[in-house]
Amino acid sequence: MKKEGTYARYMAVLWVLCLMLVSWPALADDYDTGVKANVLVKSATASNGQKVAYPHTQNAEVTAMIVDIAPGRETGWHLHPVPVYAYVIAGKLAVELEDGRRYEFSNGQAIIEAVNTPHNGINIGNVPVTLIVFYTGVRGMPIVKKIEEKRSKR
Repeated sequence: MKKEGTYARYMAVLWVLCLMLVSWPALADDYDTGVKANVLVKSATASNGQKVAYPHTQNAEVTAMIVDIAPGRETGWHLHPVPVYAYVIAGKLAVELEDGRRYEFSNGQAIIEAVNTPHNGINIGNVPVTLIVFYTGVRGMPIVKKIEEKRSKR
């Protein structure tokens, strides 16, 4: 009788191990489907240290656009009343803030822009800057406000 109990336990353990071996690759395949995700930036603050905050609204609206800036050209001084996120596809961009701080970004980098902060984007390279930009705004609210021109501090 003892042999039968041992044999039954042995078979049960073997069965469980077989199930685990068969199901283990399936569990591992949940994230191995040819999809690769890399975090570009994860931050609670914008480039200038300002805390990230989202608009409180029932009329949220997301705008996605591609922005191209020719070599040596500038966006002109402006601000965004809503959170803006960008990804540099090509080129080298300098962003000047009103207080004189300057940040540089190049292809492959993500940008978390400051909200309600005057700034100017300048292409400081020899090729066009191409950005993919996402504005997390409010329906009916402008996403960009031009401000009086300031002299670039280049």
